[in-house]
Amino acid sequence: MNSGAEKFAGVDGAKGAWVVAVFGGATLTWTACASVAEVLEVTRDCARVGVDMPLSLPVRGYRISELEAKAFLGAARSSIFHTPVVDVLVAGSYEQACAISRDVTGKAISKQTWHILPAVQAWRDADFDTERYVEVHPECSFRTMSPATVFSSKKTGRGVGQRLAALQRWSEHIDLADLPHGPAVDDFLDAAAGAWSARRFHVGEHRVFGTADGSDRIVA
Repeated sequence: MNSGAEKFAGVDGAKGAWVVAVFGGATLTWTACASVAEVLEVTRDCARVGVDMPLSLPVRGYRISELEAKAFLGAARSSIFHTPVVDVLVAGSYEQACAISRDVTGKAISKQTWHILPAVQAWRDADFDTERYVEVHPECSFRTMSPATVFSSKKTGRGVGQRLAALQRWSEHIDLADLPHGPAVDDFLDAAAGAWSARRFHVGEHRVFGTADGSDRIVA
């Protein structure tokens, strides 16, 4: 499935770096990027780009988009962790970040959240078109893509196979033989799911979690 000659991309974090999947016409290709600036360069000619990273942060409380996405995922809700309040970004240590979060929300942040804060900040510092780059969550994408599938963990062989099968119903030309070194296979599949949602957003077929205006939105 394609939309003319337009290209669509998905972006997934991969241990301090980024994986970009680009769907151009009929083929999915992957690129490993070292920075957000490099991601923006690789995707500069894409009509829409789905990014698996919080692109908006709450002032207090939880984002509506995450609450709705968690409800949609049901048993897989743990794959979404709450985005911290924006004040947490100034913290110099995990303990300070937890203290700030407790003061605002009554709860600390997880270590997983703490470790992605540099990536969150990198996107906040970047200059990009917020209508062209939209937030996605791969597990929401996969479950929208194949609603009848009971997905296993993406860290298992069965889970990888299920996600690859779902993607191949969208694009038959998926070659995992020449993936860049470094990122895990699930990072590449998550990036591909982001490209799928980016295309859906572009043609108006997407599902929205949160607000339609983009201030607090995840698309699938």
